[in-house]
Order: sequence, then structure tokens, then C-alpha cells
Amino acid sequence: MQYANLPDDLDRWVPRLRHWAGRLRALRLDGAAGVLLDVAEPLGPIGAQLLWVAQPALSWVAPRDEIAALARLIEAPGGVAWMREQLAAADGEESDHE
Repeated sequence: MQYANLPDDLDRWVPRLRHWAGRLRALRLDGAAGVLLDVAEPLGPIGAQLLWVAQPALSWVAPRDEIAALARLIEAPGGVAWMREQLAAADGEESDHE
């Protein structure tokens, strides 16, 4: 599936999403994460705005550019769907290796 309006810096998220997919699968939370992303997708723009507002406080936990990149991703139409697709693809790759 093509996503036309996504930010240009998606390459930074692919390895991270693969790592997260592995962790979620190890904890047996991969199904719950998929459901959460399905439910949260319509709220993506609101979540992005919350990230922009909380960015100064969150900079204690993560670099500001990472927070801004995540906000841009979930704010873009199709951004949450792209994340869900990447997590599912990482799950498929792991299953192939087992």
C-alpha cells in the first residue's frame, strides 16, 4: 500500500518498529498493540498535538527531534496505518525465521 502524505524521514522508524514488534511478540502483546493502533488511528492528529505540547517535558526521556518525528508521523494521514503495517511486516519476518 502506498502512503503519499507521510513524512520523508520514515527510514528512521523501520528498525525501531522492528525492535518494538519483537519486544511486543516476546511479551505476547502484539495482538493488543494492533488493536490499540486500530482504535487510536482516528485520534492520531490529537495525539500528535499532545506530543507537540508535551515535547519540552518529554525531552527528558527522548530527544526532541525524535518526539517531533513521531508527532509528524502520527499526524500525517495514514501514518498510524503505516506504523501498524510495519509492525505486522516485522512480525511476518520473524515468523519466517523461526
